Amino acid sequence: MGQVKVLNAEQSPFGMRVLIGLQEKGVKYEYQQEDLSSKSELLLQANPVYKKVPVLIHNGKPVSESLVILEYIEDAWSSNPFLPSNAYDRARERFWAAFVDTKVYYNGAALILKYKGEAQEEAKRNLLEYLGLLEGALNELSGGIKPYFGGKKFGFMDIAFIPFACWFVAWEAMGVWKIPLDTQFPRLHEWVNACMERESVKKSLQITAFK
Repeated sequence: MGQVKVLNAEQSPFGMRVLIGLQEKGVKYEYQQEDLSSKSELLLQANPVYKKVPVLIHNGKPVSESLVILEYIEDAWSSNPFLPSNAYDRARERFWAAFVDTKVYYNGAALILKYKGEAQEEAKRNLLEYLGLLEGALNELSGGIKPYFGGKKFGFMDIAFIPFACWFVAWEAMGVWKIPLDTQFPRLHEWVNACMERESVKKSLQITAFK
């Protein structure tokens, strides 16, 4: 396997993706916690473009950006593949993983804590719309009855999205918002709980499953 090191910051959903991916593959790694207010020289050298976590360092070679890292993990370690063998199915999972970043995170979730008043309410409405689209994608990709986006198999899209479930719990605890996941998005509700039964997810996410 070679030497594997992960640079990450506490509670980073992007870093959690990397940890889940490595654990699903059975890859042993060294973990380095980063203080983003005082970034280490290793982080600045390993990711000189963005200067942020997560970074995977494999045999001295750094890989940055969480979805890119997940694809690297998939390619570098052949056991327990994340992505389906069919090219079209692989493309669909990549599409929805990118949707999580560009819509759920950048245009939805991140704005809810940043904004107040009507701007915050608009961000909430947007996020509900995105979750509705993901509910439909889960039904489509899983065949309608299987637990994961990857069908019977926990895969790439599951790893990409499940870390953001911790935000739902955090918002509720902070009194910011209670997402009606169980009533409005029942398939996503079931999916979160199914994911939380996996050891890789339990070890990587400090959240409580929806019951």
